[in-house]
Amino acid sequence: MSTICWTEAGTSCTAGWHSENAAPPPLRVVVADDSTKADTAYRLACEGTALLWRGDFHNARQLMQAMARRIDRKAPRGGGSPAESFHLHRRARRHRARVLGRLLVRLDVGHGLDLRRAPDVREACAEAYGPPSGPTAVSLTELLGVIGAHEWRRRGVEVPALGARVHPHYGVFSPVRGEYVDLVAQAPLPGGAVAFDLGTGTGVLAAVLAKRGMARVVATDISARALACARENVRRLGFADRIDVADPGLFPAGRANLVVCNPPWLPGRPNSTVEQGVYDADGVMLRSFLTGLAVHLEPGGEGWLVLSDLAEHLGLRSRADLLALIEAAGLEVVGRLDTAPRHPRARDAADPLHAARARETTSLWRLAVR
Repeated sequence: MSTICWTEAGTSCTAGWHSENAAPPPLRVVVADDSTKADTAYRLACEGTALLWRGDFHNARQLMQAMARRIDRKAPRGGGSPAESFHLHRRARRHRARVLGRLLVRLDVGHGLDLRRAPDVREACAEAYGPPSGPTAVSLTELLGVIGAHEWRRRGVEVPALGARVHPHYGVFSPVRGEYVDLVAQAPLPGGAVAFDLGTGTGVLAAVLAKRGMARVVATDISARALACARENVRRLGFADRIDVADPGLFPAGRANLVVCNPPWLPGRPNSTVEQGVYDADGVMLRSFLTGLAVHLEPGGEGWLVLSDLAEHLGLRSRADLLALIEAAGLEVVGRLDTAPRHPRARDAADPLHAARARETTSLWRLAVR
C-alpha cells in the first residue's frame, strides 16, 4: 500500500493511502481544521496540496461544498457542437474530482473515523474496502460515496418488474434507471430455456429472465464486486437454483437461446468506479458483445442489446456506426423496442447536456445470426 506523510504538532506522521479511482498519493499534505478558510483550501487543492481534515465532520462537508462552488463558478460553459460540449463537461468533471479529492480524512486501524460529529463508518468501509489493514487516508468525496453506497445496499432499490428490491454493492451500478429493466421484462422471448446475462452488475436482468421462465440463466461480469453483489441478490430473490453467477469474464462457455447485454452507453474514460457502468473507453464491451454473439447463440436464438442513443445525440457514435458493427459481426436486426428515459436529468434544463438528454431513447435491439 502507498503511504502519505505529513507533520502534525511538530511530529512526522504517516498513513496508508487508498483511492478507488487509482489516484496517486499526494506528495504534499497539510493539516486542516475548522479554522481553515474555503479560499485557502481551494487554492491549496488547486496547487496539488492535499488537506488532511482534523476538525468537525460536518464542517468538513461544508468546506467541500464551498470548494465545489468555487470550482463550478470557473467551469467552462458549453461548446460549439454537442461533442465539444460533452468533452468540456467531462474535462470539468475530472478537474472537479481531482480538486475535491484532495480533502482527506484518516480512518483508524478499525475503519473508524475519529472526528467530532462523525458517523460510524466502520460497516460501510468494511463492505467497500474489506478488512482494515491499518490507518488509512482516503478522500472525503470517496468516503461519502462509500457511506451512500452502504445506505443503497441496506435499503435496496425497488424493481417493479420483479416486485422486489435488489441491493447494489459499492462500485456496482444501481438499476435506478428502470426503463431498461422494463424493456427486458416486455420483449418477446425466443424459444429455448437457456439465457446468458453479460455484465450482470446487481444481477437484476438475470433475475428478470428467471422470473419470466428461463430455466437456466448464466450471469457474467468482469468485476469481482459485481459478481459478489449478483450472487447475494440471486439468493435474496430465491433464484439460486436457476441462475449461475459465473467466474469473471464476458461470455461463459457454451451457447444460449438468449444472450442479453446492457453495456455502458457512452464511449469514454470513466472517472470513478461506479462510472464504469456508464462509460466504456472505445466501446470495448459493445464491440466484444457483438463480435462474440454469433458463436454463442443456439440456432434460432437471439441477442438482446440494451442501449441508449445518447451517444448519437452527443456526436460520440452514429447510428450508422452501430449498424455497421452489427452487420460486420454477421448479425441482423429482427426487432427493436424503444422507450423514453424517465430519470430526472432528462428534464433538468440546467444540465449541460440537457439538449441531448431530452432527445434520448433507450432501445432493446433484437439481434439474430444472418
